[in-house]
Amino acid sequence: MNNMSIQNYREELKDIIKLRYTDDNLITTQIDQLTFYYRSDPTDMLETLYEPSVCIILQGSKEVGLGDELIPYDEDMYLLASIHMPAQVRVVKASLQQPYIGLTITFTMEQIFEVLKEMPPVAKQSARSQRGLYFGDMKLQLLESVTRLVRLLDSPEDISVLSPLIIKEILYTVMRDEGGDVIRQYVQDGSSEQRIVQAITRIKDKYNQPLNVKELARTLSMSESSLYHSFKKMTAMSPLQFQKKLRLQEARQMLLTQNIEAAQVAFEVGYESPSQFSREFSRMFGLAPKTYAVKNQKIS
Repeated sequence: MNNMSIQNYREELKDIIKLRYTDDNLITTQIDQLTFYYRSDPTDMLETLYEPSVCIILQGSKEVGLGDELIPYDEDMYLLASIHMPAQVRVVKASLQQPYIGLTITFTMEQIFEVLKEMPPVAKQSARSQRGLYFGDMKLQLLESVTRLVRLLDSPEDISVLSPLIIKEILYTVMRDEGGDVIRQYVQDGSSEQRIVQAITRIKDKYNQPLNVKELARTLSMSESSLYHSFKKMTAMSPLQFQKKLRLQEARQMLLTQNIEAAQVAFEVGYESPSQFSREFSRMFGLAPKTYAVKNQKIS
């Protein structure tokens, strides 16, 4: 019989992460869909792009900005992102003595469809969603499954076989909760929400290519005005604004991880004018591209 509590699992997960990592960073692991985040002081509001995922805080707290809304969440909650969603995030509670510790498990659309196909019908619930994000109360079953996934880091030979099964279980668990309704509405065949998800996917896959909104609307069997209003309702921005965020996020990642000139980065992500890229990058991240890279680039 399992007598572990939510707090027991939370403490075990914090210990696993603290034993392995001490530097402030986004930490990748041997499990491709699992990342950790460790922070010893609060942050300013930072731009981010949520993927379909579940995000769990083990210690500390955050605020998520969506449009004009600012949503707080902490270790007693989890965040379920059902689509690719640009947002702003800041760590609110973190210190050297009590660092912010969190983890994220991403899901592929194939995994989402597989679980939807296999799970039994569930009664429709009233989901507390903020556009493509759902904030749910932490459940013992969820944290127990997450702990088993993280424990696999101690037995890497088991990861390839067991991690997909546990990730599927985690996805099933959150989809049995109210957040499952949020995911279902975005993948329901023929719905306007599903068409916007398709639009988001197309823009993401071809973010560095010119975007013709009229042509995109036509391929989705929508009017241009309907696409614009539905897209903005879901993401708090227009398709072109969404593409710009994707381009700048990708540019930021390239500047941090590759030895590449800012002008080349501009062309790689789809800008024709390096000066326009520099202006928009500075507006989003607070520093010119070259200055940002020098200040933040990881030392390998």
